[in-house]
Amino acid sequence: MTGIHITTLAERPELADRLWDMKDSWPEFAQHDPLAWLLYPRMVAELPEYVLIATDGDTVVARGFSVPFALQAAGRDGVLPAQGWDRILMWAFSDLRRGVRPDTVSAIEISVATGRQGEGLSGLMLAAMRENARARGFAEVVAPVRPSAKSAEPDTPIEEYTYRTREDGLPYDPWLRVHVRAGGAVDSVAHLSMTITGSLAQWREWTGLPFDAAGPVHVPGALAPVRCEPGQGYAVYVEPNVWVRHRLADGTGPDRP
Repeated sequence: MTGIHITTLAERPELADRLWDMKDSWPEFAQHDPLAWLLYPRMVAELPEYVLIATDGDTVVARGFSVPFALQAAGRDGVLPAQGWDRILMWAFSDLRRGVRPDTVSAIEISVATGRQGEGLSGLMLAAMRENARARGFAEVVAPVRPSAKSAEPDTPIEEYTYRTREDGLPYDPWLRVHVRAGGAVDSVAHLSMTITGSLAQWREWTGLPFDAAGPVHVPGALAPVRCEPGQGYAVYVEPNVWVRHRLADGTGPDRP
């Protein structure tokens, strides 16, 4: 795509403060995931070679975060976890702290500026993430994909939605479709991929909804209902994602974690 330049943060560390310049489409409540608050700064500081940023001239138009981890380690045995996004972040930084050699890269986020969606930037960022992992010696990228159109039908079971296809055999969901077209294959559902809890007051602030009745609450941007417990004073959102595997050219893995 003419004019778009994608680089790692390690190559252009001066862009670190620019990662948050662009307005993205994440719903407000998603900004309050505790692991994101804790570990996004560490991804920038400790794993800049796995952070991607796309610019068009001087404008940031997309960003991507990924992390290396040891999927084949004992106890993990190559199985992608039902806890998805949350568990991968914990594994990645546990491995980094203990000096465990990674064998896989997981996508964490690919976001495109709201004014630049529909231009194919998400596919470019995914291709760049795959190539970055391949160039570093990895043979596989995995992704706990947040199926973008699932929020339009939060009550639909995630398995039913995940395996729904169009007439051409491609996934019904547009973001899953990007992954499959890029060479990915749906592996499994991560039912507990992200968990966000908050007081009723917090959820009211995040969503503008009353959160005054017990039971499921449909929140714009949420892939499943948020469970409201007014008698206990909290609400909790458990987001399902879809694991996709991207097999790359054979690699031997990096020399260091």
